[in-house]
Amino acid sequence: MCQVRTQFTRELIALTNDLTLMCRLAHDAAERVTAALGEADLAAAYEAFALDEQLQKMYASCEARTVVLLALQAPVARDLRHVVTAIQIAGELSRIGALISRVADQVYTCHPEPIAPQPLMDILTAMGRLAAHHTALAGESVATGRQPVNPESGAPAMDRLHRQLHSALIERTATAAAIDLALVGNSLERCIDHTTHIDRLIRFLDTGIPPTAQISDAV
Repeated sequence: MCQVRTQFTRELIALTNDLTLMCRLAHDAAERVTAALGEADLAAAYEAFALDEQLQKMYASCEARTVVLLALQAPVARDLRHVVTAIQIAGELSRIGALISRVADQVYTCHPEPIAPQPLMDILTAMGRLAAHHTALAGESVATGRQPVNPESGAPAMDRLHRQLHSALIERTATAAAIDLALVGNSLERCIDHTTHIDRLIRFLDTGIPPTAQISDAV
């Protein structure tokens, strides 16, 4: 029994390490796509694509690892919470990678021209930097298994940037290009939504309070 428990503990540590690496990949992808946006940098866009590809491979690996843990170890209580939370976090990071690839694809499509005039680019790159920053914070929480004492929410700042982008776009003709820019902004904004959910999952792991109950408390 002791050997089984030791093996399970090792598997949980390996799973946490994989999640921490996935957070780092997501953060790097957000940084590279922000550089791609601001500088119409095709090489940076390709790097974002490559990082997302690594993320998706790691997500598949984490998913397989958690299935094995659930099937062979039959964890209960906090151990079960740890395994279930891990696969949910991996899913959130996978979705962040997919969103970043959508933004990189827009840079690729418009190259060698920037995807937007400079005033709009300033807003989009600010959104990208915010997404990268909060992905890094999520990575710190995943690595420690705990939220910061005073967790910093990126949602209000991202909402302000989204409203700025919307106001700037509403003044333009509703062309396909304007729609594409709105979708880029939406993709970056949704990255923050996923980091917020990761924060709630970490709180669930730490305290046992389900994410849905946390949302109700916030309201």
